[in-house]
Amino acid sequence: MATINVYTETTPNPATMKFLVNKLLINGSLDYANKEKAQESPFASELFKFNFVNGVFFASNFVTVTKSDGVEWDDIEAILKDFIKGAVESELAVKEVHHDEDVEFEGTEVEVKIQQVLHDYVRPAVEQDGGAIAYKSFENGTVTVELRGSCSGCPSSTITLKSGIEGLLKRMVPEVEEVVAEAM
Repeated sequence: MATINVYTETTPNPATMKFLVNKLLINGSLDYANKEKAQESPFASELFKFNFVNGVFFASNFVTVTKSDGVEWDDIEAILKDFIKGAVESELAVKEVHHDEDVEFEGTEVEVKIQQVLHDYVRPAVEQDGGAIAYKSFENGTVTVELRGSCSGCPSSTITLKSGIEGLLKRMVPEVEEVVAEAM
């Protein structure tokens, strides 16, 4: 078995830290904003046992941890790195799930086009910052998305949403007039 390495990266949100591992953890992403939601995930449930963990988010080869206020990263980063390394080495399940890996888009032709753009262009960029974006709806020219992981509550997510994502969608899908984020 290959040695598991854990690297940390800061995110635009000072309350979250991205822990990258040299192994694929999950296809897609999962967001656990609290202990109750994390019950389907043995990995997230274990992380929530630390009283300073406020949120857990998984995507591809990383887990983003949101810490509680009043705790410094300097005090907890090494503890979390060690825990994550051990959890990945012991193959602690990210989620007890059985689903197909194919991405299926639903809706009108325009809705499918919007979802395809979000999946192909926006998702990889947002994942770089430890977050995720999910398509919610398209109505009267307005696309509604949900921001997760470090994007949720991040000060710069509004700018990213308006200048980046909205601009891209308007160029690639002329029917789009505006992009708004639904609060988590």
